[in-house]
Amino acid sequence: MGAVSKESLVLVYNSQTHRKEELVPIEEGKIRMYVCGPTVYDQIHIGNARTFLSFDVIRRYLMYKGYQVTFAQNLTDVDDKIINRANEQGRTAADVAEEFSAAFIEQMHRFGIMDPDIRPRATREIEAMQEMISLLIQKGFAYPVPSGDVYFSVRSDHNYGILSGRDLDQLRAGERVEVNDEKRDPFDFALWKAAKPGEPSWPSPWGEGRPGWHTECCAMIHRYLGTPIDIHGGGADLIFPHHENETAQAMCAWDKALANTWMHAGMLRVDGEKMSKSLGNFYTLKEVLDKYPADAVRLLMLQTQYRAPLDFSFERLDGTVGTLERLQTCVRNLRWAAQNAPQDGELNETDRTLGRAIDEAHEDFCRQMDDDFNTAGGLAAVFALVTAANTYLADAGDNAATAVCLRAADMLCELAEVMGIDLAAGSEGEELPAELVALAAEHAAYQGDSAAEAAEALLFARQAARAAKDWGRADAIRDGIAALGLVVEDTASGARLHKKA
Repeated sequence: MGAVSKESLVLVYNSQTHRKEELVPIEEGKIRMYVCGPTVYDQIHIGNARTFLSFDVIRRYLMYKGYQVTFAQNLTDVDDKIINRANEQGRTAADVAEEFSAAFIEQMHRFGIMDPDIRPRATREIEAMQEMISLLIQKGFAYPVPSGDVYFSVRSDHNYGILSGRDLDQLRAGERVEVNDEKRDPFDFALWKAAKPGEPSWPSPWGEGRPGWHTECCAMIHRYLGTPIDIHGGGADLIFPHHENETAQAMCAWDKALANTWMHAGMLRVDGEKMSKSLGNFYTLKEVLDKYPADAVRLLMLQTQYRAPLDFSFERLDGTVGTLERLQTCVRNLRWAAQNAPQDGELNETDRTLGRAIDEAHEDFCRQMDDDFNTAGGLAAVFALVTAANTYLADAGDNAATAVCLRAADMLCELAEVMGIDLAAGSEGEELPAELVALAAEHAAYQGDSAAEAAEALLFARQAARAAKDWGRADAIRDGIAALGLVVEDTASGARLHKKA
């Protein structure tokens, strides 16, 4: 993948300041980025997938701009949800965590999500968490209690609420927090939880126990990326209390902000309703990818800018499969036209018009993505180029210019690659079945052993039969081709064969 100049400004909506700001790296040319990973107790759902996709594309675009991006994402492999699932199934928490850690990574690979540069697991970072907790106790921002728990004192942090804008005095006690008699304040949250029978635990200065959820990411960010980092991302549902608690711990422990820019992906709805198991509209990513191409799912989700709510429906996804095919077909047709074009001469005005459309598509794509990673606008630029390319192929016919066709195809593939969508697959010549040789011998008197040559012979024979109005022979050739899982596509530059979508 190529790269564009970093000279154009990238504007990013900062959830903390509630405005778009110029992205100014802490270290020139480098971006340190962290996105909260899953709690591994089950298959991730499509709402989770939307968040991970959003930040995958943001990462890809920053790399496309020429930044050196260090991307970290954790696996929360110790948590109440994991322990509860293990108890339900009569298994150990470690077994459950290992199963679904592997499942998560597998689905990310299927979905085309790039592996993080750093993937820390909470259970392997206990020491770093304990060091942070000890520092918070030492500085008076946390306190142990007789049971062995350790709590963060939210009212000791005068900046608490800086990210979410929440006022503690206006919040209801018990909102996503545990209320017990040992807490000094109902909103104090657990940094360390004392061990309970049958739960995983580790030795600590406060007794056997395990870290609290909010503790994990903060300590791992500090250890692997330092503080502050350039970008911290996650779903909008994490702003409070998780990310608020993260930044509170960092500010109090190290006197530094956890991140300069906070980014949050919008929620996913299914057919206009909140996704839930009770409504019967809850879908895992695996369920969807078992039925649909990953590129089609990506394309559907990226047609909505990452901060906006995404309305997911299988009707829309069915339509997006066709849209993806349109994109892939355009690339195939451009490469076909380039391969079969006459020797290039001087470019004519039709060629130059497509050349300008290529430049405009690239400029508009970058302009849209520079504006808070507007993938919807970026895709609109891609679709505009597809329209221009299809118009060119229809107008140019068999006089298409090799250079401009290849340049258009390459640009479409390049911009789609920034979105993690592969338009090049199969566009540079699909492997044709060997059975074409026998079919061509039967219907076109072909005597060779090349499937590609056999395909050309069959297409020539079909064209000749149609010209002679020998519809029976033409239909027999067409049906024989279809039986091999191929379709005949008639283009302005001639007919060709390709595999059925």
